[in-house]
Order: sequence, then C-alpha cells, then structure tokens
Amino acid sequence: MILLVTPSRRAPECAAALHEATGEEVVMLDSLARATTFLRTGDFVAVVLDQHLLETEPHEAGIMLGHVGSAIPVQVNLAVSGAERLVREVRAAMLLRQREEASAREAALAKLYGELNGTLTALLLTSELATKSPGLTPAAVERMEEVRELVKKLRHQLESAEMGTAGAGQERAGAAAGS
Repeated sequence: MILLVTPSRRAPECAAALHEATGEEVVMLDSLARATTFLRTGDFVAVVLDQHLLETEPHEAGIMLGHVGSAIPVQVNLAVSGAERLVREVRAAMLLRQREEASAREAALAKLYGELNGTLTALLLTSELATKSPGLTPAAVERMEEVRELVKKLRHQLESAEMGTAGAGQERAGAAAGS
C-alpha cells in the first residue's frame, strides 16, 4: 500500500498512475496530521509526500516522519512534477530499497555462514581428537566417527546453501541490470 499525502487537485490522477505502475493500493490524504494518524493503522511500502506540505508544516512533517516505519519516504514537488515523474521517483525508491534489503540479507547470511563454518571446523577437530583419546571403547570411537560424518554432511549442506545464495544474488543483480 502507498500513502500519497498532498492537497493537490491532481492527487486522484497521481494515485491512479501510482496504482497502475506498481499494482499497490494508494491511499490519498490531504494533510500531514491525517497521515500521521493513518500511518499508525497500516503497513505501507511507500509514503509519497508533497514538498509543499513539508515546507509549510515542518513541525508536523517531523512528527509524521517519525511514524513512517519501514515505508520508503518519497518527497516530490507535485506543483511541477507530472504523474510520470512521480511514478519514476517512486519506482526508483522502491527498487533501491529492494536492492538494499537484498544486500543486507546477503551480508547477514554470509556472516552466519562464516560463524557456522567456524563452529563446524571446531566440531570436526574436537571429534577427530576425541577418537584418538586413549582408553576409548570401540563403540565410543564408532560414535565419534558418526559425529564427524554428520558434521561433514552439515558442512557440505552449508556450502551447497551458500553457493545457492551466491547464485541467486548474481541472478538478481543480472535481472536488475537488465531492467
């Protein structure tokens, strides 16, 4: 859902263009105070703000921006911008957010893989050393070998998942470059 905040008479035209271009439902409001109240009730992909309101009501703008949450704030001057430019600005902001989220997700996964890989290495070394401990029964050695094999299997699964994630990231980058 997109929140369009403007007192402009062109709001319905802009809302229709945004809906057509993004497929998102567009809610139109004519004041920052109403937008602040409305932001508390819904989850928005973007909040499109008319620059006129931001300049004439800076205090209310600050309050409203504090309630935007995860929505992308997009500031436009509807007095000079047409619906096409508005759509381009919103699409660009949404694409940038998608790229930032994908990048953050990939960085978090890489960190997690690194941490898990370190733990798996420690498990492999510990289990290997344990099998060489004097006085272990053949059954205990067999169990430690099973643990080592399970850890190796887990490492292989982790490497496979990491390769799949890297390939998906490259596919997304290629698709984004092609758009």
